[in-house]
Amino acid sequence: MLGTSVKLRKIIVPLTIFVELLVIKGIWEEFLKIAKEEAGSRVVETWLKAITFQEWDAINKIASLKAPNDFVRNWVEKNYMNLLTINLSRLFNVDKVSVIFESENKKEELLGSALTCAKSVEVTPALTMIPATVIKPSKQSTKTKSAVVANRNFDSYLFGLNKAHSFSAYVLGESNSLAYSAARAVAENPGKLYNPLLIYGGPGLGKTHLIHAIGNHVKELFPKSNVLYQTADRFVSEFISAIRFDKMHQFQAKYRTIDVLLIDDIQFIANKEQSQEAFFHVFNYLYEAKKQVVLTCDVLPGEIKGLADRLRSRLEWGMVTDIQPPEQAMKIEILKRKVQVSTEEHVEEAVLSFIASRFKGNVRELEGGLIRVLAFANLTKQPITMDLAQKVLQKVPEKQNGPCAGLDLIAKEVCKQYAVELNDLKCQGRRKEVAFARQVAMFMMKQLTNKSLKEIGSFFGKKDHSTVLHACSKIEEMQKLDPLFSHQYKTIKNHILNG
Repeated sequence: MLGTSVKLRKIIVPLTIFVELLVIKGIWEEFLKIAKEEAGSRVVETWLKAITFQEWDAINKIASLKAPNDFVRNWVEKNYMNLLTINLSRLFNVDKVSVIFESENKKEELLGSALTCAKSVEVTPALTMIPATVIKPSKQSTKTKSAVVANRNFDSYLFGLNKAHSFSAYVLGESNSLAYSAARAVAENPGKLYNPLLIYGGPGLGKTHLIHAIGNHVKELFPKSNVLYQTADRFVSEFISAIRFDKMHQFQAKYRTIDVLLIDDIQFIANKEQSQEAFFHVFNYLYEAKKQVVLTCDVLPGEIKGLADRLRSRLEWGMVTDIQPPEQAMKIEILKRKVQVSTEEHVEEAVLSFIASRFKGNVRELEGGLIRVLAFANLTKQPITMDLAQKVLQKVPEKQNGPCAGLDLIAKEVCKQYAVELNDLKCQGRRKEVAFARQVAMFMMKQLTNKSLKEIGSFFGKKDHSTVLHACSKIEEMQKLDPLFSHQYKTIKNHILNG
């Protein structure tokens, strides 16, 4: 009987601990659901899911957590401690939980905790909770691979560089000559001129081609240089992954080996506070080491909403240059080059001129129009004539054919620029920022559509036509007196007309 009792004791204690652990796991999962509602899914996915619940001390009401690294721990302690304390207190049904983060050196295992419990408490039924004890989940392996970055072949970092995007393949014109010259100078003397270089302009104007050309040219002139092309979205994803999987050391080591960093569409880092913090430190390190940083953006840094001031100022440290929509002659030249690499068929310049006239600025759409014509001619075995081009492009969306746009399109673009909700814009709200955005939208609708003042007023919740007239007068006057606003207005207008 004594032997049986000992065996029973060995089985019951671990099972009791196991049940307790399941309860704690359930509480933590419930906390994550609450946190998602209160702080948003991005906070949970980026920070809180990287945390593991280590121990619950029922006597002292202490919840011990563990972060994968100091960066995550410090950020959570600084920003989400109230969220943790309040909600864990409710879930554990105690007055106030004390939340602490364990030291990395703490190595107790579940088995050790279970044996300690076996010595200090009497045997209880398997499903009875053990009060006033310290419960510790089993540890997962926390072995971290060392960051062997400096010695690896850097060709693995040349992710996304398009060899076809070279300076020789870039069509020059008045609209992009300054940006081209600056890009060429940077590629020939990385880290010495125009650092950082920021190229901005509307979508489809050739910014991405130019930033790839810089990377490709640097590799031609300096084969051993470390060049990295990244979109801002990919940088954010990589940073989040580094946090979640405890790879911040690899992340930092990777960016410290770079000689030329190319970031496309930096505006997409806006409103991502933690990612901006990471990029801020990467930028500072590379800049102080005299490494080259090149960025592209849809707008001027000063017009990016949700960008930290200190990061904004750094983006403006070097040279900021723009690319404007191409003029007619440049569009025809772009089409000629596209024809040369796409078909052996001859295309009359008059046909190319017609195609160019149908697209008001976006080079991607311009090339897409040509490809449609070439494909239709090839599939139907017809020669490429003016009649064929007119037939193929007769269904081009109206917004591409002239300075006319829909009310919804204008409203959405204005909302995006001024960070307001479309419902707020169309309702009766009088908040200053919403009211101003509404006035901008009204003036733009009057300029870019054939709608009457009454129709525009109806779009904004039956506003009187005199309200629309007042908004138009105010914004028109602002354009004359405020150069910064005038530039901002033109940027919004270009986005609408050029897709």
